[in-house]
Amino acid sequence: MHSRMPLGGRVVALTALLWNLFGLLVFVLQVSMTPEQRAALPPDQQQINAAMPVWIHGVFGIATIAGTAGSIALLLARRWAAPMLLVSLVAIVLQMTAAYLLTPVWSLTGLRGLLLPVLLILVVASIWLFARGAQRRGWLR
Repeated sequence: MHSRMPLGGRVVALTALLWNLFGLLVFVLQVSMTPEQRAALPPDQQQINAAMPVWIHGVFGIATIAGTAGSIALLLARRWAAPMLLVSLVAIVLQMTAAYLLTPVWSLTGLRGLLLPVLLILVVASIWLFARGAQRRGWLR
C-alpha cells in the first residue's frame, strides 16, 4: 500500500538531492582540472592526485551520479531510490577505501584526513537508510 510521503520526508529528500548535486559539482570540477590548476594545489594534494588511479575517479562519478539519481527518485517517491542510493553508498566506500590503500593520503593527512571521508560515508549511509525506511513505510511507489 502506498501512502504519501510527509512534508518532513520531502524536506529530507530535497536536502539529499542538494547534497548529491554538490557532490556531482565537485566531481565535475575535479575531473576537469587543468594541469595548471593541479600545479596550484598544495604539495600534499598534488602527491595524492598523482598517485590516484584513474579508475577511482570513475567510482567517484558512479557515487555522485547514482546518489543524484537516487535522490531525484526519492523526491519523486519512486521505489528505485533505495537501490540507487545503495549503489552510491557502496561506490563512496570503495572510493575512500581505495584512496587510503593506494595513495599516500594516510601518511600525508593522518587522522585529521579521515574526518571528511567518514562524514561523507555517514551522510550517504543516512540518506540510503532514510530511503529504505521510506520504502518500508510505503512512501515509495
